[in-house]
Amino acid sequence: MIKKLILLTFMACSMAGHAQQLTIAMTGDVMMGTTFPSIMLPPNDGRYLFKDTKKILSGADLAVGNLEGTICDGGESTKGDGPNSYAFRTPTSYGHLLKEAGYDFMSMANNHAHDFGTEGIESTESVLNALGIRYAGLEGRTESTIIERKGLKIGLCAFGHNSYTLKHTDLNTVERIVDDLVNKCDIVIVSFHGGAEGRTKCHLPYGQETFLEENRGSLRQLAHFCVDHGADVVYGHGPHVVRGIEVYKGRFIAYSLGNFCTPYNVSLTGISGHAPIVEINIDKDGSFIKGRIHSFSQTKGIGPRTDKYKKAARQIRRLSKADLPHSQAKIDYNGNIELKK
Repeated sequence: MIKKLILLTFMACSMAGHAQQLTIAMTGDVMMGTTFPSIMLPPNDGRYLFKDTKKILSGADLAVGNLEGTICDGGESTKGDGPNSYAFRTPTSYGHLLKEAGYDFMSMANNHAHDFGTEGIESTESVLNALGIRYAGLEGRTESTIIERKGLKIGLCAFGHNSYTLKHTDLNTVERIVDDLVNKCDIVIVSFHGGAEGRTKCHLPYGQETFLEENRGSLRQLAHFCVDHGADVVYGHGPHVVRGIEVYKGRFIAYSLGNFCTPYNVSLTGISGHAPIVEINIDKDGSFIKGRIHSFSQTKGIGPRTDKYKKAARQIRRLSKADLPHSQAKIDYNGNIELKK
């Protein structure tokens, strides 16, 4: 009888401790296929795009990513219609795949959200609303959103570098939105789309990054600024390659999660094909506990597939050691993330 009581007490304490933790799964860019400038869609209407990743995304308390492009069936491209036009229009019939994959929130603060103008934005918002997937990041529209999990209010916001996004280069705007969420919520998560692009841009520089004559942000400054103002998790995307991660003041930062599900019209050669899910555990006050980098890879026309060689995790490990030596976290060869002792 005494042993049974001890066991029940232990189980209750374990469950209580677990309930105070929140599991967050984060990915980079998602663009499931496009009908512009020609039809480039995956086989079987995309139903197998997320087959290797669904268990992780659906199993997390919260799954977040970046929606790279629009979900719409019409509209005119704001980027021309030539063969090298990078304007993304995913059919509305593909929207349900995001929900089935396990996503709860998508950033719209990127350089493809306006590819089909206001019509494309409104269609995308309508699809996400119908699916119950939250979003944020466009100026004059949805600046932030709040999701409840395990009795905790989680505030989410997103920033980009384009004129129609909430710009992360405007720190006054960043401060206003983050401060507002900190005052309303238990946990605050910030997404940003920034940095120069391409396979040569995997290292995180100090200072401002410029690409195509655009200011793509000072991302170290931005991420630390967000944490200093109360953000608990910061995750980035935009360079189309992964970058390092760190724990700063007990809070988790991923500087770029790269491409995740981008089967067409995006380079997937070499390190551009690395497609990680970063899964972290935080406590009820937002402090980082532990994490894991799940490695996947992409090839043209196929969604992320399990990479037994764990190339994404090992690339992030190398970059983190090189670029973020003062991080409070360490990563092992298998992608496990722990606090340094």
